[in-house]
Amino acid sequence: MASQLMCMFNASKLKALTFQTPKTLLPVFTLVICLPAVAQIQPLGTGQSDFGGVGLMQTPTARMLPTGSMAVSWSRTSPYRRYNVFFQPTDWLEGGFRYVEVENRLYGEDIAGDRPLLDKGFDAKLRLLEETRYWPQLAVGFRDFGGTTLFGAEYLVANKRWGNFDVSLGLGWGYLGTAADVDSPLGWLADRFDERPARAGGDFGGEFAVDQLFSGPVALFGGIEYQTPWNPLVLQLEYEGNDYSNEPQNNQQEQDSRFNLGARFALTDNLSLQGGWQRGNTAMGGISYTIDLAGLRQVKNDPAPLPLDTPSYENWQQASQAMNQNAGVRVNRITRRGNDLRVEAEPVRFRSLPQSEGRAARILNAQLGEDIAGEEIAGENIDTFRFQWQERGLPLRESVHDRAAFVDAAQSAENEYRHRYGIYAHANLNTTADEVLYEADHQRFTWGIGPRINQNFGGPDGYLYRLLVVADAEYHLTPNSWFSGEAAWTALDNLDNYEYIADSNLPRVRTYIGDYLRESSLGIEHLQYTHTRKLSDNVFAMGYGGLLEMMYAGAGGEVLYRPFDSSYAFGADLNWVQQREFEQGFGLRDYTTWTGHLSAYIDTGIEDVLAKVSVGRYLAGDVGGTLDFSREFDSGVRLGAWGTWTDAGDDFGEGGFDKGLYLSIPFDAFFTRSSRERANIAWQPLTRDGGARLERRYNLYDMTLERDLGRYWDEYSKSWD
Repeated sequence: MASQLMCMFNASKLKALTFQTPKTLLPVFTLVICLPAVAQIQPLGTGQSDFGGVGLMQTPTARMLPTGSMAVSWSRTSPYRRYNVFFQPTDWLEGGFRYVEVENRLYGEDIAGDRPLLDKGFDAKLRLLEETRYWPQLAVGFRDFGGTTLFGAEYLVANKRWGNFDVSLGLGWGYLGTAADVDSPLGWLADRFDERPARAGGDFGGEFAVDQLFSGPVALFGGIEYQTPWNPLVLQLEYEGNDYSNEPQNNQQEQDSRFNLGARFALTDNLSLQGGWQRGNTAMGGISYTIDLAGLRQVKNDPAPLPLDTPSYENWQQASQAMNQNAGVRVNRITRRGNDLRVEAEPVRFRSLPQSEGRAARILNAQLGEDIAGEEIAGENIDTFRFQWQERGLPLRESVHDRAAFVDAAQSAENEYRHRYGIYAHANLNTTADEVLYEADHQRFTWGIGPRINQNFGGPDGYLYRLLVVADAEYHLTPNSWFSGEAAWTALDNLDNYEYIADSNLPRVRTYIGDYLRESSLGIEHLQYTHTRKLSDNVFAMGYGGLLEMMYAGAGGEVLYRPFDSSYAFGADLNWVQQREFEQGFGLRDYTTWTGHLSAYIDTGIEDVLAKVSVGRYLAGDVGGTLDFSREFDSGVRLGAWGTWTDAGDDFGEGGFDKGLYLSIPFDAFFTRSSRERANIAWQPLTRDGGARLERRYNLYDMTLERDLGRYWDEYSKSWD
């Protein structure tokens, strides 16, 4: 179901998954529960406005949150309830979305009975100038600039700080400018700026309201925030540019004053309460919670690295088990050639490869020179450790350490220079060996079981939930071949209330989601066979077949060209799929199709932003492209947004095009034990059939992440953790 956060806990791993359904709202309170409070200073001028995003109450300011922040907030000023989620991906860009519940207007009896109208909107704000001693901070912003634009507005605003006072002053168009203090200041450029069009976003919404931008009369707005001597309390005085004479849905409100009074009270470093008196006659209340995604971290309770003088083990199998337990690596093979000792392994616990290498090197150093399985291994003749890192049987890179330099550095920090600058990483993965010391049994079985909750808050059907017990398993035949599966049993739900089904002029490839969620209490959500192979130095391939996801079975393949430590990669996938029966067993429906894409992955070099561009054929047979931008912070949290535009045109329906936001959060950011597992949280405002992609369980780009050196050199100090 769209906009749902699902957390599955079991003894060995935690997962977060998402489904989609029409017109739903991110469950902000569940998000607060699943993410820990992380201390973060909220200085004057960084509180959330009623509409979300940094501002006073009804008006925005030029201020920004610290880079990597996420703010979740709720406010009510009759007749509006606003649910907001905003992000700060860079220090100069703020973006987010909201739902506005209009208490005295309805969806319509045919859609949702007496449920209040719910409108969604997207915002963006860009900083143009940073504040200096003499100049204010300046920003330009766009409120509700896609879709129906019921609350659409543009603004230019400046802020200046004097001691305990932060002052803002701006010009607002659209919803922020209905008081119309002056005619359009841009009318001299073109006649179109003189009057603001009454309708935007296209017949079905979802289109950017370019024809409205900065058009029509403008109004002044601004205000003052005052930091009181009592640190948790901030007072606000605001002058707004909206006179409420042109409200959406002909919902005009009486305004006795353009001045608003308010206060913000910090309960913790992250949690704040807001209150105020607006329009001269209406009370406002709200709450906001801010999370520092870039700084998410947790004190670890991992086992300490083994000392250099650790007694050797009886054989290399035991040494490999020690590397698994202490260094967090799954050893596939250990070989020797001349003076080199090579470990072929997969990192399974620590996100930092230097940390895994440092811990494993201690075990190797202690093991060498002992009588291993009846054969003397001359430890003094081994002068190089080579760690070949693999994933799902694919060799990706190798790190080479001088043994003597490592031992010296482990004994004294004064010797780190020689070791650090003697390390080199490369992709020359020749595995020719004079002697195989250990080779793991490739066949293995892993499984887990735990609860998961799917929930939907804010849709036409009210609050919907589904509590499940989910079991997942993998059986590996070889390092490159495995079976994987996942089954889910519904323990408790109220999905009988789910009735809303969107109209669709395309094949029903996703809008049957309600039927899949309701028809069966026990279903197979995934069951497939997968095989990987490295075709050449830089080319990787994967083939798969089975029940690929909840709604589709089939077979397909993917090829990826990814040079070592390159800023770009190119991939292609092709899949033949058939729609599954609603009961999620082995039955199939009649609908079949081919779907596939050509994709380019580009590290832009700007603010650690990764751009992914895909073009191809989607599940409904429509052809188009998807643009995805994401950024990974030092904490490992990745924040991204995507949009899909196809030739579906008006057949797409409400929303105009497919889009969404997502977070990928490493578990070790909020658990005391290191882990490479991640939780994925996605928000998609509407489920439609246009632009629908196959939800493949595995992809080669994620499998080959270690081809990128990333922060390897910056994380050298973790070699000793």
